[in-house]
Amino acid sequence: MCGRYSIFLPPDELAERFDVRVGDDYRAHYNASPSQSLPVVTNHDPDEVTHQRWGLIPSWADDDFSGLINARAETVAEKPAFADAYERRRCLVPADGYYEWVEREGGKQPYRITRADGEPFAMAGLWERWEPETTQTGLGDFGAGGPGGDDDPVETFTVVTTEANAFQSDYHHRMPVVLAPDEERAWLESPDTDLLDPYDGGMDAYPVSTRVNSPANDDPAVVEEVEG
Repeated sequence: MCGRYSIFLPPDELAERFDVRVGDDYRAHYNASPSQSLPVVTNHDPDEVTHQRWGLIPSWADDDFSGLINARAETVAEKPAFADAYERRRCLVPADGYYEWVEREGGKQPYRITRADGEPFAMAGLWERWEPETTQTGLGDFGAGGPGGDDDPVETFTVVTTEANAFQSDYHHRMPVVLAPDEERAWLESPDTDLLDPYDGGMDAYPVSTRVNSPANDDPAVVEEVEG
């Protein structure tokens, strides 16, 4: 699965790596967490970074629907929560690492997992635009919408996951779909389950502080290596 990740490239490097425009609202995230507004590149705006909330809310969901942070590659084309987004609304989720927790003597040890060369990458994602029921029915005066506590439309995303490759299997049986650079634009342009396979490049991992357990800790110290 993927429940935390990092993306702290400087904006100019992010722009160059993904060939996109990066606005002033971009900031580094060392501990990107569900429900946060995070940078994505969508198929509707493939030339710029936009920000969406992590935790996909289908367009048909009611106001108390909990966001879905992951979508399984094996069922993404059929599952009602994801099928329409798979066909129409795909995105890239820029990252430079993600976190997994492994049971060790004394408790769970978090690890940061990266490409072996340390380069940033894109995780395959899906996105949706959701409107509170009060807005959809013209009853905006009768309550404060849903997520976020207002009646404004909300754009949300989810990270697609697949079976672990040999490296990842030491940390978890699932992993985010890490796209090769030459697959990124192909994913935006057309749905293709052949792109949603386990990453076959080199990977690395190292233990980090349990400070990453709290979303409140979002600073460079989170990604520093500790004794495992």
